[in-house]
Amino acid sequence: MSVITQAMILAAGKGTRLRPLTLETPKPLVEVGGQPLIVWHIKALQAAGITDITINASWLADKLMQTLGDGGQYGVKLHWSVEDDEPLETAGGIFNALQTGKLQDASFILVNSDVWTTYDFAQLQDYTLGTDQLAHLLLIDNPEHNNGGDFAINNGLASAQPIADADKYTFAGISVISPRLVAGLVSGQAAPLAPLLKQAMLKFQITAEVIKDNWIDVGTPERLTQVNEFIESHGVDSHRGA
Repeated sequence: MSVITQAMILAAGKGTRLRPLTLETPKPLVEVGGQPLIVWHIKALQAAGITDITINASWLADKLMQTLGDGGQYGVKLHWSVEDDEPLETAGGIFNALQTGKLQDASFILVNSDVWTTYDFAQLQDYTLGTDQLAHLLLIDNPEHNNGGDFAINNGLASAQPIADADKYTFAGISVISPRLVAGLVSGQAAPLAPLLKQAMLKFQITAEVIKDNWIDVGTPERLTQVNEFIESHGVDSHRGA
């Protein structure tokens, strides 16, 4: 069984919905429960044994890199994949990191920097993608801001459209990805991940599971307040990134 040894954290967005907070602070550095949002992920990945972490950066990249450095303070090695002023979006960012050698040509855990969750990444470290499998997605019950959901599951396979009356769930922004998913992209071209996932779903190449861990998309000032209140009232002793 192969063990996943690397992760990528997507951190190139401008965080426009969190302005004015993000006008001078990169969204991943916005404080949640007393530490930058992205640090929760870095520490949790380290606790799960993932110490090679690639971060793509664009908006206020210098501040992000200056704050986090090479990752030594967290017991990890950070590999910086810096994009131009205009981010390459999710799939484009992954492709760029692979092309420049910041991300190795092997399966990796992919995490959105703007979510906060108590999920234990160790549960994915031993995940092995099948020969034709391009990704494994973690889904959650739909939050209020995404009532319609993103993807359905049928016999473990993810689909953009539910079969019969199957429920749709929200993508948690956490997955295991094969580099082959983005192999057809063009260098330097912005490309979102969702269309590639949906194309692969039509070929039954994407699996998914629903997790029940605490999770929040810290995308607005209201949800930032919500996660801080949650941490204050529940504590973080059980969080691997505390």
